[in-house]
Amino acid sequence: MRAHPVVGDSLIAVLLGLLELPVLLSATFPDTTSWLAYTLGGLLLLAPLIFRRRHPLAGGYLVLLGAAYQLAVQAGAGVEPRFGPGPVRLADVALAISLYTLVAYVSRRRAAEYTGALTLAVIAWAIWRVGWPDAFWPVLGVLIVLSFSWLLGEFVGARRAYHAEVEQRLRMLETERDQQARIAVAEERARIARELHDVVAHSVSVMVVQADGAGYALRAQPELAESAVKTISETGRHALVELRRLLDVLRSDGEDPERSRSPQPGVDSLTELVDKMRAVGLPIVLEVRGSPDDLPTGVGLALYRIVQEALTNTFKHGGPGVSATVRLSRTPEEVTVEITDNGSGTPREPAGGWPAGGLASGGLAGGNGLIGMRERAAVFGGTLEAGPRTGGGWRVLASMPAGEF
Repeated sequence: MRAHPVVGDSLIAVLLGLLELPVLLSATFPDTTSWLAYTLGGLLLLAPLIFRRRHPLAGGYLVLLGAAYQLAVQAGAGVEPRFGPGPVRLADVALAISLYTLVAYVSRRRAAEYTGALTLAVIAWAIWRVGWPDAFWPVLGVLIVLSFSWLLGEFVGARRAYHAEVEQRLRMLETERDQQARIAVAEERARIARELHDVVAHSVSVMVVQADGAGYALRAQPELAESAVKTISETGRHALVELRRLLDVLRSDGEDPERSRSPQPGVDSLTELVDKMRAVGLPIVLEVRGSPDDLPTGVGLALYRIVQEALTNTFKHGGPGVSATVRLSRTPEEVTVEITDNGSGTPREPAGGWPAGGLASGGLAGGNGLIGMRERAAVFGGTLEAGPRTGGGWRVLASMPAGEF
């Protein structure tokens, strides 16, 4: 019925016509012309109901026109059955239905205008058909019916407006939910991209340098070449484990949650990271002040990845004889990590050179590694500074709050 309102409205018109049918069949009319005029008046009253919801304003005034026709013809020529409904016929209900439709589906102003025209028609009907004061009670009854139609239209119109508002809010919520889902997916992709960059850049850099060293030492120092090959093998296996863990996250939709995965590294894994970098030929001094063991997991992972990326850049760009220092400091309010080296290279210097003053912070340009470090710090409300040192080498300084988020 809601998808095809004409169907329901046609049923209403047909039902009212069937209820009028006994009058047409059993009543006595003065002549055939009177019967046709009476029938035409009923059609003019009932036919516009078929499209009352598609064209409520036009349908309402056509019904009113049918009522005026009925009044004029019957009052002027005496066209009415000798046995029938009296001064009011059943088809006149179409006037109340039209008023209800205008209130519910159009507006109060249009309905008020229609009510004014309808009131004039009722007064004319009372004078021509009934006469005063005999028309008092019929007029009162008609006004009560019209008032009920107005109130019913107000109630139905309010419910329609309420349902329309609810549906609009639901659509907005669905749109907002979809947008939040897309934002979450984009953030997760960015996080995984940072993880992949950290794993691949660090591991592949170590493997390339070790492979080059093994190639040079293969004939002159076989033992050194064998050690480099072992380091390549261990680094590759570790990278495969990390990549498999990240790909499992991408593949899984929540099934098999108990499947064992390697734990995420944290500040407690810095010693292992430093030992691996030392094993591949990068001298590193690790200094820890305070107790970083109770840091939140996310902060610990961010610090680990920042140190890993900084040492990887030192290993790739520091040049011969480079060494690095990692200083981790924990206070009750914040944790800071500083990675410095004495190398001669710099990681991917931006066009136009570094700004005056040395360190670049916040909106630092550069490769994905430096951008990833800055984003990791910013996620936890921290800051990161990175740039060349005044006396040579490179410095990365990250600080984050030490509490929960």
